[in-house]
Amino acid sequence: MDKKNVQVWASNYLTALLMFMLISLFLIGCATVPLTDRRSLHLVSDSELLSLSSQQYDEILMENRLSSNQGQVQMVRSVGRRIASAAEAFLKESGRQEDIKQYKWEFNLIEDDKTVNAWVLPGGRAAVYTGILPYTQNENGLAVVLGHEVAHALANHGNERMSQALLAQMGGTALSIALSTSPQLTQQIFMTAFGVVANVAYLLPHSRLQESEADRIGLILMARAGYDPNEAIPFWQRMSKQEGSRPPEFLSTHPATESRIASIRQEIPEAMRYYWKK
Repeated sequence: MDKKNVQVWASNYLTALLMFMLISLFLIGCATVPLTDRRSLHLVSDSELLSLSSQQYDEILMENRLSSNQGQVQMVRSVGRRIASAAEAFLKESGRQEDIKQYKWEFNLIEDDKTVNAWVLPGGRAAVYTGILPYTQNENGLAVVLGHEVAHALANHGNERMSQALLAQMGGTALSIALSTSPQLTQQIFMTAFGVVANVAYLLPHSRLQESEADRIGLILMARAGYDPNEAIPFWQRMSKQEGSRPPEFLSTHPATESRIASIRQEIPEAMRYYWKK
């Protein structure tokens, strides 16, 4: 075999080996999304993700001022608890009872009127910013937001986005190694993947597929919690009016378009079957 053929053979071998490794990585790290049964890539272990989540959440609370408006705080926590209970019931009925032990639900309201955002981290620790309250307006509107964000957590969309980013930027490096070699990049990937830092959301935008899944599951969760799913339409309409050259943080990762609202209209009848049971 001459030198040129050897180089071609080596190149083909490396390509085949890389493809085999990527396929193996996908099969090993696959998980299933509740309700839709879609297969998604999860390279980050639950234990590592929960540990990093707890650390980041504590740091965020230390760096921000919690709201002293007890009425609003109680509303956030009350709605959050009801959505969380609905989520656990959903997991039980889906045969995922073991997943429930991962969640230690906590809902806090951060005093920041300029930030229109909310998110839920792995383990169920969540934050709502006061800037989104004018758009939610009441408990029903808040249930739309928290139902949607809890749905992202149940579907492990953040793990999927973080896995994709680790694979793309660090060659599929394990989280523990990535933290020791590139801690700042890894933490940025984490914060972006879970919608905590909106100004870098453009680097890891939520996919249309993930958003559709979160909308559908979120509507069911809010319905099961006793909130009218029809309230999702006026909420997203209020949010969509704010779209422009620089939309609010919540819209940076949750694009509210007419096509999205139309899709939600089609999904409401499914969610209403759970609401009517109340």
